[in-house]
Amino acid sequence: MNDSYRYFDRDVSWLSFNKRVLMEAADTNVPLYERIKFLAIYSSNLDEFFRVRVAALRSIVDIDKKKINKRFAIKPKKLLQEVLDEVNLQQEEFGRIKKEMILPELKQHKIILYRNEPIIKEHQRAVEHFFKSKILSYLQPVIMTGVKSKAPYLDNRALYFAISLENKLTGETDYAHLNIPTDHLPRFVELPKANEFFYYIAIDDIIRENLDFLFPNHAVKGCYSIKLNRDADLNIEDEYSGDLVKKIRKQIDKRNLGVPSRFLYDNTMPGEMLAFLVEKFNLEEDDLVPGGRYHNMYDLFGLQNPLKPAFENEFLEPIRKTCLEENPSVFHAIDQGDVMLHFPYHNYDYVLRFFNEAALDAHVEEIKVTFYRIAPESFISNALISAANNGKSVTVFVEIKARFDEENNLKWAEKMEQAGIKIIYSIPGLKVHAKVGLVCRRQADGSLKRYGFFGTGNFNEKTATIYADEALLTCNAEMTDELDRVFEYLYKKEEVLPFEHLLVSQFNITDRFTAMINREIENAKAGKKAYIILKLNNLQDDIMIDKLYEASQAGVKIDLIIRAICCLCPGVEGLSENITVRRIVDRYLEHSRVFYFYNDGAEDLYQGSADWMKRNLYRRIEVVFPIRNENLKKEIMKMLDLQLRDNTKACFINEDLRNIRVKNDEPVIQAQVDFYKWLKALENVSISEPGRIPLQ
Repeated sequence: MNDSYRYFDRDVSWLSFNKRVLMEAADTNVPLYERIKFLAIYSSNLDEFFRVRVAALRSIVDIDKKKINKRFAIKPKKLLQEVLDEVNLQQEEFGRIKKEMILPELKQHKIILYRNEPIIKEHQRAVEHFFKSKILSYLQPVIMTGVKSKAPYLDNRALYFAISLENKLTGETDYAHLNIPTDHLPRFVELPKANEFFYYIAIDDIIRENLDFLFPNHAVKGCYSIKLNRDADLNIEDEYSGDLVKKIRKQIDKRNLGVPSRFLYDNTMPGEMLAFLVEKFNLEEDDLVPGGRYHNMYDLFGLQNPLKPAFENEFLEPIRKTCLEENPSVFHAIDQGDVMLHFPYHNYDYVLRFFNEAALDAHVEEIKVTFYRIAPESFISNALISAANNGKSVTVFVEIKARFDEENNLKWAEKMEQAGIKIIYSIPGLKVHAKVGLVCRRQADGSLKRYGFFGTGNFNEKTATIYADEALLTCNAEMTDELDRVFEYLYKKEEVLPFEHLLVSQFNITDRFTAMINREIENAKAGKKAYIILKLNNLQDDIMIDKLYEASQAGVKIDLIIRAICCLCPGVEGLSENITVRRIVDRYLEHSRVFYFYNDGAEDLYQGSADWMKRNLYRRIEVVFPIRNENLKKEIMKMLDLQLRDNTKACFINEDLRNIRVKNDEPVIQAQVDFYKWLKALENVSISEPGRIPLQ
C-alpha cells in the first residue's frame, strides 16, 4: 500500500483537529461566549501552527529544491500547498461563523461589537477621548515610501495597519505602516451603554477613526490590517558543547527575528499596494495569506460578557477529595492507599498541599521534581524555595527547551537556584517531558520512605484549570524506587538498572508497548478476546502505527481516542477495519494519556506523559506508570467508558480525515460533564467498599 494511504500526514491531520475546534464555534448548542472562546482557540492554534510547523515545511521545501532530501511520501511543495489550501478554506469558514452566526446572536442579546460600521453619535466623543488619552502615546507611524535605508521591520505576531496615503503637497501616493498596540492595551474597549445596548469596539477601529490626526499632511485613501508570523522554533546548534543556557537565551532574543512564515493581509488590499509590501518586507509569494479586516482573533478571549454568567458554561466547582480532606496529612492519606486526582474536576490545591507539606514537614529530608512548563506565578516553585530555606535537600530538573516557555522556565530556575535549590538544566539532545516528583520522608523507625507524584500534565496551576489530566500519589516502593532511578539518570547521566514497573523512554517504553500489543495479537489468534484502548494527544510514530495495523489484521479490537494528530488511517479494509478513532473537543483540553490492554482478563492499565510520536518515544524522557489499585482502575475505566460512549462532543475520524459527529439513539452522554458528576457522587462512597462504586 502506498504510504500516502497508509499514514495521514501529521500537519494535515493537525488541521483536521483545528477544524474540529471550529465546529464547536459553529455549534448552536454551545453557549454563545463559549463559541467565541472556540474562535479564539482556533485562531491561537493556527498562529502557533504557522510559527512552527509551516515554517518547518517551508524549510523542507527549500531542502527538497536542492535535491538533498528524498524521504517524503508527498512532495514537500505539494504538501505545503495542500496545507495552505486547507487553511484558506478554514479561514473562510471562520469568517462566516463570526459574521453570520456570532455577531448577529450577540446583537440579538443587545450586545454590539463594532465591526466596520459607523460609530454612533453617542460614542464619537468617547472614542476620540480614548484615542488621545490612551492609544496615542503607543503609536509609531512610519512612512515607507522613499526610504532607502534598511527595510522597515515588523514584530513577530504583532498587528499593524498598512495605510495608503495621498500627499497633499505633491499628490503622490505614499505608503505607511502603523502599529496597533495590543501589547499595551486591551484589544476590546467597552463604550457607554446606549439605547439599552452594550457596545464594544476594537482599538483597531478606534485608530481607524483617527487616522487623519496622525497624518495631517496626507489624505488617507485606504487602511488594511497586516500581520507577520516568523519562524519561532529555536535553532540550538551543537547542544553537546558549550553553555546551553546561554545559547537558549541568545536564541530567545532572536526569536522575533525569524524568517517569515506567514504574511496575513486584508484581502481587500489593492494589488499594487500588496506588491509594494512584498518588495519592502522581502517576502516570498508563498508567505502571502489573504485574510479579513481583523487579525489576531485569539484576542476574542478578552471580549467582555456584560450578562455573565449567562451565555457561558455552568461552572463546575472543583471536587474535594474526601480521603485528603479528612486526613491531617497528605502523606498519611497516601500511606492508607494510592490517591488519584483528576484535573480540573478535582481541586489542584491538593498538589500544592503535597509540596507545601513536604516543605514544612520536619520528617521530609529530600524533594526531587521535574519541570517542563512552569506557571508564571508558580506556587509549587515557591514551596520548593520554602523547603530549601527549611534546610531540605531540593533538586529540580528544569527543561529549558520547552517551546515558548524557555524564558519563564529560565527565570524560575535562576530564582530557585538563588534559594539554594540544586538545578539541573536540560540533557543534551533530549527533552525531559516526564511530570514526576519524589518526596523522601524519614519514618519513626528510622527507615526512609518515598512518596511519588506521577502525572500526565505539567506542574502548572494555570493550565490545570483547563487541561484534563490525572495525577497518582503513591508510596508503592516498587514504583518510587524506580522513580528515584529516573532522577538518578537525569542527574548523573549514567545508565541505571533496568525498569520493571515503570515504562521510561530511552530505556524500555517501546519494547514494553510492543510486547503488550503482541500479547493481544497472540490472544486474538488463539480465539480469545483481545482489546486495546489508547487515549493520546497525538499518534504519529509509524513503527507503533504499523504494530496497531498488525493487531487489527489479527482481529484485535482497538479503540483510539486521539485529540489532535492522528497519522493512522482507520477503517481501511485489510489494514485497519478493527480500529476506530474518536476525537473529543469540549470545555477542557483532553490531555491525559491512557494505555489499556485486556490481557485475557488480567487488564493492564497505564497512564503517563508520553504520546506515540517519534519525539516522545525516542527523543525525550517520558514516564508511564501502572495503575494497580482496583478502585483507581475503575475510575480510569469509567472515564474511558464515558468517552467511548460520548454522543455529544465526540467525533469519529474517517478515512478522509473528516470529523464525523457520533450520532446514535443511546442516552445522551457528554463525557466530561458526566465524568465530573460521577466523580462528585463517588466522593460520597467509601473507597473501602469497591462494590458500591457505580460503574454504569
